[in-house]
Amino acid sequence: MTGLIDVGGGMRDIYGAGALDYFLDNNISFDVCIGVSAGSANIASFLAGQRGRTYSFYAEYAKRKEYMSFSNLFRNGSYFDLDYIYSFLSNEDGEYPIDFKTLSENTSAYYIVVTDAKTGEPVYLPKHIITKNNLWALKASCAMPVACQPISRDDGIYFDGGVSDPIPVQKALELGCDKVYVIIPRPATKKNREFSSFMKPFLSKYPHVLNLMKRRPEIYNNQLQTLEHYIKKGQVVLIAPDNDYDVNMMTRDSRKLDNFYKKGYDDAKKAFESQL
Repeated sequence: MTGLIDVGGGMRDIYGAGALDYFLDNNISFDVCIGVSAGSANIASFLAGQRGRTYSFYAEYAKRKEYMSFSNLFRNGSYFDLDYIYSFLSNEDGEYPIDFKTLSENTSAYYIVVTDAKTGEPVYLPKHIITKNNLWALKASCAMPVACQPISRDDGIYFDGGVSDPIPVQKALELGCDKVYVIIPRPATKKNREFSSFMKPFLSKYPHVLNLMKRRPEIYNNQLQTLEHYIKKGQVVLIAPDNDYDVNMMTRDSRKLDNFYKKGYDDAKKAFESQL
C-alpha cells in the first residue's frame, strides 16, 4: 500500500497544496492519507478532488482579518479563527464548500492527527468522524496551543496533532504502507527553537501539552531521524523544499505564497517521477 502524509505548518503549507494539486492533475491516488494540522485540511480537499481549493484559502482568504488576526485573538482567544475557516467558508452554504460527498465516497483511508489535551497523546481520527457541515476534526488538528483555543467535544479536548506526532511516518507503516510520500513544507533540518516561558499561563490547565511544547524540538528531531532512516531504506519519499523561501507560518505576501505553491508542485513532480 502507498501512503501520503502532509505534516502542515500554517501558511507555509501552501507548498503542500501545490504538491497535492500535482497529484490531482496526474490522477495519482494513495491507499492511506494522514494529515497533521494544516495538512489535514489540504488532504481533505485532495480527497474531495477539489484542485486549487486550498490555494484559495492560503493565497486569498488568509488576507482577511476574519481568517487570522490579532483582533481574532483579542475577541475569541484564537489568532486563527478556525470556525471562520472550517465552518463559515467550508460548509455547504459557505464561500468555498468542501465537496463532502466526494470526500466521504473516496476509497482512500484518511486519518486526522490531533493531540489529546488531557493526556498529551496523539489520536488518529478516521475519515468517518467528519460529517456534513461539521469539520470539527480539522479544527482540532489545526488548534496550535496559544495561537488557538483547544477544540472541545463530548469525548474530549484536542489540540494540534503536530504537538504530539509531527511526522507520523511510524503510524503510516503500522497501517500497512510499504511506501510513504511525506510532504514537509520546510527544509528537513533539525529544529533548535527554545521553549518560551510565556506559554506557561496559557497551558496551565494542560500540563501534558505544556510538557510537549517544552520538548517540541526534541520530539521533532527524533522523528526526523526516524524519517531519514526510512528514506535510506527506500520506504519513504520526501517532498520538501531546499530552503524556506522566506515563507513562515503567518506569511500573507501573495508573490511569496504563489512561488512556494509552485515549488511544492514542482518538487512533488520530481519526487514522484524519481520513483518510476
